[in-house]
Formats: sequence, structure tokens, C-alpha cells
Amino acid sequence: MTETFTNVWPTLQAADAPALIDFLVDVLGFERTAVYADGDRVAHAQLDWPHPAGARAGGIMLGSHQPDADWSRQPGTAGTYLVADDVDEIHRRAVAAGAKIINEPVDRDHGGREFTLADPEGNLWSIGSYRGEPRNS
Repeated sequence: MTETFTNVWPTLQAADAPALIDFLVDVLGFERTAVYADGDRVAHAQLDWPHPAGARAGGIMLGSHQPDADWSRQPGTAGTYLVADDVDEIHRRAVAAGAKIINEPVDRDHGGREFTLADPEGNLWSIGSYRGEPRNS
């Protein structure tokens, strides 16, 4: 099997990076691939999004907020669409974890099912089964 991966890696900064990592792994289903930390300060974390065939299907990178760094982003301001086959199962886990649900699961006219939640930092995540339109060659 050839491993597939994305060359686009959204990045987040967090006021409480360890808690955000736990939420993204335990609730949304990311896989903890690498976490470089000194206590509660996370210099870099890579969380992979699993693919049903076992290949890596992309992921995110994140770390603790560093307001004076060149690559500084305000925590809680990101919005991400996450493609998943098990939208209702992720919604169930999110509700059980007490996540703030912005929009309940709904079937969209353009295809797919999705819902939206806010993570503990305030970032918005739309989790849906719509994989986008096929690319014309």
C-alpha cells in the first residue's frame, strides 16, 4: 500500500495545548503522532487524521501560543472542515464530552452530512462526509 498524505497542514496555537491535543484525539479521532513538550508548554505537535485504508489522510500541527513569535496566531480563531465517514459517531462523542455544538448534524443539498462544534479553545470544526467535487483532469 502506498501511503498518501497531504501537503497542506493547518496550524493552530493554543492557550492550553495539552488539553486541545487531548480533545482532538479523544473526541474528534485524530492520532497523536508527535508531541514535543516541556511540561504544559508544547513546542510542536503533529496529529494525523486516519484514513480508513490505514494511510495518513492529512492532519494538523499545533503548539502553545507564543504571542511574540514570528509565526503567531491568536488561539481560538481557526475554522476547519474535517472529512469523516462517521459523522454521527463523532457527534455522539462530542456531545458525551460536553463539546459546544454549534450546528446539529444535517444532510446537505450539495451532498454529505455535517455538524459544527467549537473546540475548547474556540476554534470551529465542521465535521462532514462531503469530500468535495472531483477534480477534472
